[in-house]
Amino acid sequence: MHPSHACDSICWTKSDHSSLVEISKQRMDILGIIAIIFFYALILIVGVWAGRKTKDAKTLEEGEHTEEVMLAGRNIGTLVGIFTMTATWVGGAYINGTAEALYNGGLLGCQAPFGYAISLLVGGVLFAKRMREEGYITMLDPFQIKYGQRVGGLMFLPALLGEVFWSAAILSALGATLSVILAIDIGISVIISAIIAVFYTFTGGLYAVAYTDVVQLFCILVGLWVCIPAALLQGKTSDITRNYEEWIGTVGGFREWALWWDCMLLLIFGGIPWQVYFQRVLSSKTSQGARMLSFVAGIGCISMAIPPALIGAIARNTDWTLTDYEPWNNGTKTVMIPEDKRNMVVPIVFQYLTPRWVAFIGLGAVSAAVMSSADSSVLSAASMFAHNIWKLTIRPHASEKEVIIVMRFSIIVVGIMATVMALTIQSIYGLWYLCADLVYVILFPQLLCVVYMETSNTYGSMSGYFVGLILRLSGGEPLVGLPAFIHYPMYDVDEKKQYFPFRTMAMLSTLFTLCFVSRFSIWLFRTGRLQPEMDIMGCVVNVPQERIALRSDVSFNVSSETLLLANANGSTASMTTTVENGGGKTNPSFTESTHLHPSHAINTSYASIDH
Repeated sequence: MHPSHACDSICWTKSDHSSLVEISKQRMDILGIIAIIFFYALILIVGVWAGRKTKDAKTLEEGEHTEEVMLAGRNIGTLVGIFTMTATWVGGAYINGTAEALYNGGLLGCQAPFGYAISLLVGGVLFAKRMREEGYITMLDPFQIKYGQRVGGLMFLPALLGEVFWSAAILSALGATLSVILAIDIGISVIISAIIAVFYTFTGGLYAVAYTDVVQLFCILVGLWVCIPAALLQGKTSDITRNYEEWIGTVGGFREWALWWDCMLLLIFGGIPWQVYFQRVLSSKTSQGARMLSFVAGIGCISMAIPPALIGAIARNTDWTLTDYEPWNNGTKTVMIPEDKRNMVVPIVFQYLTPRWVAFIGLGAVSAAVMSSADSSVLSAASMFAHNIWKLTIRPHASEKEVIIVMRFSIIVVGIMATVMALTIQSIYGLWYLCADLVYVILFPQLLCVVYMETSNTYGSMSGYFVGLILRLSGGEPLVGLPAFIHYPMYDVDEKKQYFPFRTMAMLSTLFTLCFVSRFSIWLFRTGRLQPEMDIMGCVVNVPQERIALRSDVSFNVSSETLLLANANGSTASMTTTVENGGGKTNPSFTESTHLHPSHAINTSYASIDH
């Protein structure tokens, strides 16, 4: 997402658009536009076809339609799952950033591919199997089950903002790339790309997203590998192996290494709590399949970094005075690409080192990378809003049909928001950068505790949430003009840059606060130092009946009132289900005896807290 040097390398904001447009003064390339139309038409056809795999709501039982649209009926096989997981991670910023990092001089500055890959491996070990076995619909379900519907909804804010800003950032990057090679207006290219991605996501849900990801990943792989030999055969690039020892690169002194590790840990652990990841995990047929696709997709991420890395190496070993590239469009040429234009390495290589028809193939690859990430983020944000906010927080009595309508309406709204932001906000990448930091600082420790810590409760969760938020914002964010209120050790006043690993410090502070406050609050109530009526959050001794989560085969769509009535009639036991080990949809329900239910945590932990 955003390591120190790689953070800057994949930063492609709207402020770069003017520079990108200056690269090419050619007239609109009709042939190139036809090629892009063909590519977009192919994606659209595949998306509509895949969407037809979604079963008719009339043939589904109560609760299954939500899973059918949001999770493809939990019927995504391992192979398709691997493709869609990899394609989601390998976006336009991933390709552009990897190429720039290699151009700037080394693998050590190219943290994103390694960080993403390790993140997928760690996610597979810690969360994939557990989350899939519990039968959740979204990543936020365990929070609302354990901490309550409205408090758990707090987790929605950084998750939503991260998805929306990320979609806007990569749409902005796609518009810039199209403007370079085709010399068309950025606004038109962004709007058309967004409309296509939103349309097939709206009509087909996760089925459409997953199957178009397969096509898009194939286009990325073929497109980039076609461009590499074409660029080498132009006779303007020297042997890229002549300085291979320099590709390792350098980081710097102690403070640079501190920042490097801060960003690497952010990539590894902050790359896990994203709905785009868990949507694939939860849509897998089996829990073992969910873990396997996470592992293999990690290898896929590393493999997909090879082509853009080679493009970066080619650009570095090219004498640009032998090409038509004029950085400032004033007749001046340079041997190297100017530093402020190196985030455009990939489109520059396509434009000036390959034949036109090859450049169009490469452009299709970048477009595929962007759309495969954008559609996933739009669907993820819409699914969380419809299921966790609308259904579980705003309208608990909403029918399943209403939830699906809200989700589809949300897809349109999120798509419009991302498009408007891509075209109007100068620092859109900076906003996403900050939200991604909040995902690492707030959501990762929260997710770790809600899954693994039985004694965590609402008091600890809220305390950790606000401690992490305050500590992260106090460190500032130059990309959005947010000043640093706290100058941590090694702060550079001239650069206005924090070298101290304050993000990781904030994350650990969130984790410690959550654990301490949770156990301390239990101790206070258990020992009688606080009266039961003071449990205003109802999570220690006053756990309300509606906090008993609903069976998974109705996808949380039975209202709390219905459940209370069932309890009053003594039929709570009938709410229990069993796990179908063969990979079916139903999973254990969450009752008072389930490890995620607040009462279970208290009952099993008092003995160790009394003293």
